[in-house]
Amino acid sequence: MKYEKIEFENSQGYQLSGRLELPADRQPHNFAIFAHCFTCSKNFSATRNISRALTTAGYGVLRFDFTGLGDSEGDFGDTNFSGNVEDLLAAIDYLTENYKAPTLAVGHSLGGDAVIYASAKAKSIKAIATIGTPSDTKHVKNLFGAHVEAIIKNGEAMVELSGRSFKIKEQLLTDLNEQMVTTTLKDLRLPIMICHSPQDEIVSIDNAEKLYMAARHPKSFLSLDGADHLLSDKKDSHYVGIVIATWASKYLNLPEEKSLNSDQPVVASLDENQVFTTQMRAGRHYFTADEPTGYGGNDYGPTPYDLVSSGLASCTVMTIQMYARRKKWSVENVECHVTYDKQHVADCEDCDDDTSKIDTFTRHIKFNADLEPAQITKLLEIANKCPVHRTLHSQTQILTHLLK
Repeated sequence: MKYEKIEFENSQGYQLSGRLELPADRQPHNFAIFAHCFTCSKNFSATRNISRALTTAGYGVLRFDFTGLGDSEGDFGDTNFSGNVEDLLAAIDYLTENYKAPTLAVGHSLGGDAVIYASAKAKSIKAIATIGTPSDTKHVKNLFGAHVEAIIKNGEAMVELSGRSFKIKEQLLTDLNEQMVTTTLKDLRLPIMICHSPQDEIVSIDNAEKLYMAARHPKSFLSLDGADHLLSDKKDSHYVGIVIATWASKYLNLPEEKSLNSDQPVVASLDENQVFTTQMRAGRHYFTADEPTGYGGNDYGPTPYDLVSSGLASCTVMTIQMYARRKKWSVENVECHVTYDKQHVADCEDCDDDTSKIDTFTRHIKFNADLEPAQITKLLEIANKCPVHRTLHSQTQILTHLLK
């Protein structure tokens, strides 16, 4: 996984702080926007876990702090629900202008309501998912408990939420009263997945039922059995992310993966616009080869020489363990570390000439075993007899043919 720290301006001129997570091994096939729960932040554990599950599935995900929260500018006490929706729209605009318009919107708790409202205005959103979301934003007032009367009487009050104190102003209560989530949802003709726990003690499961009844088809429900509202257990938030990623793929445009068909055991395929990012198949296994960003690549996979070094390293440990088993020597683990570069020939006459350099693989072997010195010496001898080692040392030929 790769990430970029970003900042963008909202409609009030405040700089909002975000984190854009990108797949480690490919270009994102779609971008998603994530709206965190009420008074949470972009770095809240559930937010991170869900975003990373989506990223692993090939999505680029932007999670950010609403105004006055986390690393974003502004005073949370001066914000309201409508402001959260505006922040979300600003984030969507930022992605559209600087990367690619997001097609998936995901919201946790009140963030789910913000996603519903923002998706009604953002044309690029093709699918939405809500997690533990109230069917009426007035529900959030229940979190303020006995402070509601003080907020109305004095215009504001300090309220403790999740162990932190926040200044809540009357404008937030007024704004929440004006929001009609189910009405907006009825008019929203987008695929939706509603995720909710039957054991949610903050936002009860009947909220999910009301959202589901209001939504139009196609609509789906995911029961998060045993989870709490904040998805405190990492397994729950990771599970949510995986399911949302798979569900959304039905409604979003995902590029078709090339089937690298060949009668040969290894095949590589590279399009002209991919520079160095090469799709590979070895046997039944698919992966990507690339070059580092400093060489113009995307660093989505190992370099060609990394792959050769990997072949030497893997063959070395396989050969050593095979010999140890035959000798009934207990080797709990063996590691082989390989580096590749070009080094001067030891007795070169003109060391400034590049032709005096030879391909050099440096191999370091580590044993996790109780071995006698003589056994270690023998196993190091065996390492030099591994098939890939012998291939690299032998005279080889490469025959090239045109495939039609």
